[in-house]
Amino acid sequence: MNIRPYADLNPQVANPLLDKLGRYHAKRLREVYRSAGWPFQDTVEIELIATGLLERVTQANGQDTVRVTGVGIAYLAQCIQKNKRNRSAHELLVDRIAQCMLRDGRVVWTGLSLRAKLSAEIDERTRWKICKPDVFSIRNTSVAGYVEPIVHEIKVSRADLLGDLKRKDKRDSYIDVGGQCWYVLGCNAKGQPIGREDEVPPECGVMIAEPDGLHVARNAAKRSTQDLPFAVWMALAKATPVTFDDAENEYGAAQSVLKEL
Repeated sequence: MNIRPYADLNPQVANPLLDKLGRYHAKRLREVYRSAGWPFQDTVEIELIATGLLERVTQANGQDTVRVTGVGIAYLAQCIQKNKRNRSAHELLVDRIAQCMLRDGRVVWTGLSLRAKLSAEIDERTRWKICKPDVFSIRNTSVAGYVEPIVHEIKVSRADLLGDLKRKDKRDSYIDVGGQCWYVLGCNAKGQPIGREDEVPPECGVMIAEPDGLHVARNAAKRSTQDLPFAVWMALAKATPVTFDDAENEYGAAQSVLKEL
């Protein structure tokens, strides 16, 4: 097997090209790592080869393939650690909001899958979407018309926030199942919010999660809700509400992961 030479990059040395790579580059690396290495021959592959994360390999039969280099493996490992860090930060904020809702006397769920009805034009068929709010809560009441459901969507990454804001159907699904929809924005490494309230559509509230507390940047618009749809009630009946102990245990576990990282 003849391996064509490639730039021997040291993963410890800063490479300006690496800063220009996105999530789709890491996704392609994972795909190549799990596959037989058949080349895509597209711009993503060209950029990965140029940075030394991929290399072209000529097999004995003359067929060209690609494989992840040692530098590529190191890059994937860094991406995994970053994803763990982001996930732990996300879980910390989810548990923080859950505890806040519990203190307000609300019944709280996380990790739900709810069926939402999307608005449609007169000549269109009804559209449905499964939405997964980070935190879903209702008032602790015995009157169906007083439940006042609220959805909190947690964002700790600016890239994730901007990508989410482009998905109107997702936002509409949250508004359908929740009388209020809030975007809770974390802060970056410099302590600055990952987004501004004017970047979030006006039908949603904006809350900034600062180290010293939760700051309301804009209140959420309230939609009158007479009762929850039957499908939502069924989903809530099958799920287990969050308790203070659950939230505190998850919060501690997420903090431990961040310390290890």
